[in-house]
Amino acid sequence: MIEIRDTAPNVDVQPAEYNRLLGYPRGRVLSERATELAASARDWYARHGRPWIYARQADVQRVGEDSIVVEGVTLSSAQLRNTFHAAGAHSAILVAASAGPELELEAQIRWREEKPDEYFFLEMFGSAVVEHLVTMIGSRLCAWADTDGAAVLPHYSPGYPEWTIDQQSIVLQLIGRGRSGAIPLEVLDSGMLRPKKSLLAVFGLTRHIDRVRRLTDLSPCENCSFVACQYRRAPYRRATPPDRDVRYSVSLKALQRWSDERLTMTTRADGTLDAVFRYEGTTCTNMGRPLKFDYHITVGPRDEGYPILEQRCEPASGDDGYTSMCRYLTHPEELMASIDRERPLNGQPLDEVLRWARPASPAGCYCEPASRQHKWGLVLETLHYTLERSPFRLKAEATGSKS
Repeated sequence: MIEIRDTAPNVDVQPAEYNRLLGYPRGRVLSERATELAASARDWYARHGRPWIYARQADVQRVGEDSIVVEGVTLSSAQLRNTFHAAGAHSAILVAASAGPELELEAQIRWREEKPDEYFFLEMFGSAVVEHLVTMIGSRLCAWADTDGAAVLPHYSPGYPEWTIDQQSIVLQLIGRGRSGAIPLEVLDSGMLRPKKSLLAVFGLTRHIDRVRRLTDLSPCENCSFVACQYRRAPYRRATPPDRDVRYSVSLKALQRWSDERLTMTTRADGTLDAVFRYEGTTCTNMGRPLKFDYHITVGPRDEGYPILEQRCEPASGDDGYTSMCRYLTHPEELMASIDRERPLNGQPLDEVLRWARPASPAGCYCEPASRQHKWGLVLETLHYTLERSPFRLKAEATGSKS
């Protein structure tokens, strides 16, 4: 059984990967100011950062219908299960990686000093460090597995599609069973990690190398940026490049207007982001009485794919237009309960809104499920558009004011 504990890993974040996390299109030449900020963040971390990596092998006892059982612990993820099943994986490599708490503390100092640019570049460099650490441990595992006639599968983490983020604590407990004991990580009630620039991941291990070669989805190489790896089986091809042609269900002009006029965003100290979208419509009866609803969404950090952690829809404070909706007039409690409990795509990355096959229902009211799903889609697309096109807008955090 392999076990790795590296408290001084080499950190060599590639400029292209750092620029991607900063939100720059591929090939964009940074301005003089941006180049200075990027170099400053990199230099500070080289002097003060304390990254670390831990990995250990664990037996997979069973592959179920939508989960796997590792050392008696059930990891409930359909995607993880499918990967292990397709590859005939017999072991799991449990990994924890962190950029350390130092960068997070320094970034908070820069924010309190009203230096949002320095804050942002430090934050994104921390995310780049975590990605680099996971890439490097993957490379080391590939080298070890190759000498043993085995192959390593792509890693998967809680918070990814089809694996809810609330299983972070379970994975962390599993990792802590190794010879090294507990590791310096904490899972918050939200499922996020402290220090926040950290990641838990599960790699699969299989001796059916032919399956990995035949099925490209089982190869970690297409998601691995370590270009010089001698064990590479496929070229690096990031699934969602920053300059991708994103297709929304409505026009970009409408999304830009809603982003400017209806969306407010703030960020918390742990890197999660709170957004409020104000919807204004009219009832379908009673001569089209105006109504207003507020949508509250909390998503995780950018480097984790903005997983949707919390969401709710409720009438705007002081507005009673909803009481004139026809369904409210006949079944008020039933309607409001339905609105309150609907949380589409909860637990999934924000990107999933682009693939959500929801009904088109432009009705201004909330009487029918189709019209409510339609509105949720518009809200999430607006948030996605804002974060995709304007990552620097996050610098308006912590104030609660209009971005």
